[in-house]
Amino acid sequence: MNLEVIIWTCVTVGVLIGIFAIVLSFISARNMKKNRETMRKLQEGIRVGARIMFGGGIYGKIVKVKNDVIDVEISKGTVIQISRYSIQEIVSD
Repeated sequence: MNLEVIIWTCVTVGVLIGIFAIVLSFISARNMKKNRETMRKLQEGIRVGARIMFGGGIYGKIVKVKNDVIDVEISKGTVIQISRYSIQEIVSD
């Protein structure tokens, strides 16, 4: 084969891969921005008395908030401590 054809084929493939990488990074950045916004809203909604669902689908009610540690009552008289970042959802009653 002709060396010039091989070089131009490699350049074309390289350009296509570069365009694909740019599009993929743009889509990824948009998704990350949306996830950050969702997490920010979730963290703002953490307050005493809120009903939450955390890691593994366990439901509970927040009884105390201390920085990154939250006391959650999962049943009457049973209070556990969890990380505020393990909360998946604030459940509306």
